[in-house]
This record gives sequence, structure tokens and C-alpha cells, in this order.
Amino acid sequence: MQKPLLLIDGSSYLFRAYHALPPLTNSDGEPTGALYGVLNMLRKLLADFQPEHIAVVFDAPGKTFRSALFEQYKAHRPPMPDDLAVQIKPLHAIVEALGLPLLCIQGVEADDVIGTLAQRAASAGTP
Repeated sequence: MQKPLLLIDGSSYLFRAYHALPPLTNSDGEPTGALYGVLNMLRKLLADFQPEHIAVVFDAPGKTFRSALFEQYKAHRPPMPDDLAVQIKPLHAIVEALGLPLLCIQGVEADDVIGTLAQRAASAGTP
């Protein structure tokens, strides 16, 4: 059996971990709870699926093509909490240190990138 392609929405995992765990900090007082949660989720996925191909995809900062199409897109969503925002760059560094491909495409949300990659993989016969 061929090993699967694993496409991970890193932005979604970051929010999920942030809201699922109590606030954690390192010895310098920097927030680390979301980092801890995402790292544990990634480790479990890698162990459970042992993918042949993988990518961790994040939303890029700034507006997306959807915002250009519909001005009110996510207009009522509250801003990201500061103690979550400061964990994004360290999470990118952790993903890269693990040797996992990290994708962050300007103007496109992570789920759109994942949808495109999944469609292309399916067309190529990748499980």
C-alpha cells in the first residue's frame, strides 16, 4: 500500500491548539501553548500515517483574493490575540527544523492551497 500525502492546515492547527490548551510560557515569559499543541499534533500525525509526501500550509499575512472579491469577507472576525500572533514565526521555524515543507502563499488562504494540492495529487493518483 502506498503511503499517503498529508496536507496540514497549520493555521487551523495553531488556532485549535491555542484554544484547547491553557496558556503556557517559556522561562522568558513568551507564550508557547499553541506551539506545544501543534508540535504534539504533528508528531502524532507523522507517527500514525508515516506519509511519503507532506506539507504544512499556513495563511499568509495580509488580504486574500477573497477579500478583493467580497469586502466584508471575515470583516466581523475579531483580531488575532497578541499572545497567539507572536507564536506564528516560532511555529514556522519549528516546522522547518523538523524538515517539513512549509507553504505560505501570499493572497491565498491555507485551505485554498490545500484544496488545489489535493486535487492535483488526486489527478496524479496519489492517495
